[in-house]
Amino acid sequence: MGSISMDSRQAIDRVVRLMAIPGKSCEETQILAAISQDLQHAGVPAAAMSFDTAHRRSPAGGATGNLIVKLPGTVRGPRRLLMAHVDTVPICVGSRPRQQGRKIRSADPRTGLGGDNRAGVAVVLTAALEVLQRGLPHPPLTLFFPVQEEIGLYGARFVSANKLGKPALCFNWDGGEPYMICLGATGDYGVDIRIAGIPAHAGVHPEQGVSAIAIASRAINELVENGWHGLIVKGKNRGASNVGIIAGGDATNVVTPLVELKAEIRSHDPLFRKKIVAAYQKAFENAARAIKTDNGRTGRVEFQADLKYESFRISPNEPVAQAAEAAISAAGLTPETCISNGGLDANWMNAHGFPTVTLGCGQHAIHTADEWLDVDAFLAACQVGVKIASGE
Repeated sequence: MGSISMDSRQAIDRVVRLMAIPGKSCEETQILAAISQDLQHAGVPAAAMSFDTAHRRSPAGGATGNLIVKLPGTVRGPRRLLMAHVDTVPICVGSRPRQQGRKIRSADPRTGLGGDNRAGVAVVLTAALEVLQRGLPHPPLTLFFPVQEEIGLYGARFVSANKLGKPALCFNWDGGEPYMICLGATGDYGVDIRIAGIPAHAGVHPEQGVSAIAIASRAINELVENGWHGLIVKGKNRGASNVGIIAGGDATNVVTPLVELKAEIRSHDPLFRKKIVAAYQKAFENAARAIKTDNGRTGRVEFQADLKYESFRISPNEPVAQAAEAAISAAGLTPETCISNGGLDANWMNAHGFPTVTLGCGQHAIHTADEWLDVDAFLAACQVGVKIASGE
């Protein structure tokens, strides 16, 4: 690992303290206050920090918007943005981080650790504080702490982009290893399906009804049989889909009149993703037409597909990718690139026109009570962060 003068003990203490602060999605006020306080103690003026109104545009609401911090450069160069989402999943509320050797876990076995993504927050903070406190030369910097990543990337989606200072190179810390550079991620549609059947007494006159459950079952079976559910491979095209939620029915003696389903559809290829959406709609409409009452009446389907986030792919030759690779190499690591099949805040950052790569910081078993943080990987990520922030 490349040598760099960095206070490792302070970095570890910082991530432990941050992981203990509750802040599930929509309830991030306390963690953002702690971040602001750390920056103010390092001499960042309150005027350099602002909150946007992303929570007012988010369908989830929420207590606060994103925190954005803009720092003037001491040397000329394109503005760099360092970011990490601040919210955690609910299982992490009540985390009691404890270091055991080179790992950090929650001392409460019922909770997750919160390394996703307080480790990322600690990397961004450590990078900024090291640069400021040691007086390292650095280009103009933006620190971006988005909310509501875990429930739909809403902070990054609804950010007030004009507040970010037009950064040219953007670096997002989230899950993974510190030597990984994520250059792309899939796109995702959220699908809501409402099936209206026709109620009837299931024992006396079942032929007078149309079961919404039967329509749903027939449609899902068609999707599975034709290869449109689960892993989807059609020639060179790949994607994935899943019906994840089904709700309906109140009694066994009533032909079910209403079923509501939620599904997701993913692919790196926007056109193929739309083909999957079309296959879903066709399957449910076919099923609704196929099941009839004794006098030919049918149920109906309401189908809604909304883009949750668009896919992106950055060339390894892009300046942001080259800068990440240089920083990782300077920290003594061997950089590797990858493409994610999940969504990242980087999806929306790239959609807003800000070239963004995602780097890791050593979290493992995220979103579970077994979550742990690799201390050495976290410290390596902090080293990479300092290199990026200082523009080395």
